Amino acid sequence: MSQRPPVKAIGVISGTSMDGIDVSIVETDGEALVKPGSGRTFSYPAGLRRSLQDLIAQPERAQSEPLDELERAVTRAHIDAIRHFMEENGISSEEVSLVGFHGQTVYHRPEIRFTRQLGIGAMVAKELGIDTVSRFRHADVASGGEGAPFVPLYHRALASSLPQPIMILNLGGVGNVTYIDGETVIAFDTGPASALLDDFVLRRRGLSFDENGRLAASGTVNEPLVAAFMSNPFFARPAPKALDRQDFHARAEGVEALSDEDGAATLAAFTVESTIAALRHVPRAPQRWLVTGGGRLNAHFMRRLHERLGVPVDPVEAVGWNGDFLEAQAFGYLAVRSTLGLPLSLPTTTGVPHPMPGGELHRAV
Repeated sequence: MSQRPPVKAIGVISGTSMDGIDVSIVETDGEALVKPGSGRTFSYPAGLRRSLQDLIAQPERAQSEPLDELERAVTRAHIDAIRHFMEENGISSEEVSLVGFHGQTVYHRPEIRFTRQLGIGAMVAKELGIDTVSRFRHADVASGGEGAPFVPLYHRALASSLPQPIMILNLGGVGNVTYIDGETVIAFDTGPASALLDDFVLRRRGLSFDENGRLAASGTVNEPLVAAFMSNPFFARPAPKALDRQDFHARAEGVEALSDEDGAATLAAFTVESTIAALRHVPRAPQRWLVTGGGRLNAHFMRRLHERLGVPVDPVEAVGWNGDFLEAQAFGYLAVRSTLGLPLSLPTTTGVPHPMPGGELHRAV
């Protein structure tokens, strides 16, 4: 057990959807002691979000252009979000030891050992008067890792007192899991989670998602199509492994011949089966699954996973975690680990050759 006193760290991140800046606080010693705090999501200014969306649609710019003005605007938006969060929660800068500033990912190509997150850590440290850690993923990618996922070691800390083995399932656009059994941590992408279903429902019904899984629950699964989807060699590949949100779209075109209800049911079944396929790559069957991400709010997903897995499948809130802010908290936690020289990623989580420290520290003074 660590003998270091815990410190408070604020984590801040905007995901690839750019729908907001998540800010949260955690008290931790950088190892198993973790006390998550409150969180809040702040919107990007509309013009800035459009500029970022335009940039991501032009990968050659995202990779090579300086983007100084845009990077400063992104940093300013994060600083403003942190300030508002601190004011709302009555937190002074003297109480906070570190800010874990992830920045905005605009280009991520680990196969060429390149990742880019816009954000100026030194600017955050100077303006907030709090030491700041940034550039979390760069050492991992430079050494041949996937640069993602980066939350598994935080999952391990949170789950240290829970019965194990346990699986943490994130159902976002793409699904990913963290398997935890003592010191064993294995993480990888499982397949499409909500992405295929969300895009199908948008095309057919003009809705951004299938609320509570009602449309999928009302249809009939096309089993041959699901079997065809599951024949993809990705599912047999050993972990760790990663996907892009769009990787399965072309292969899922067979659902276009189905009704809205049956197409939704078939895509939801694919998500469930691809999640179950994760069991091929872990040493023992987990005795419980905890689900985070937007998919935890989909009653159809949750019911079918429970039926197929035969063990408890619960939202992370069932054990007192906040599924909306786990990732922001994780970067506060990782900031503390970074300053201690502890690994942020493992061979079994991102494919790095050895446990990999990382992050860059910017002093407030």
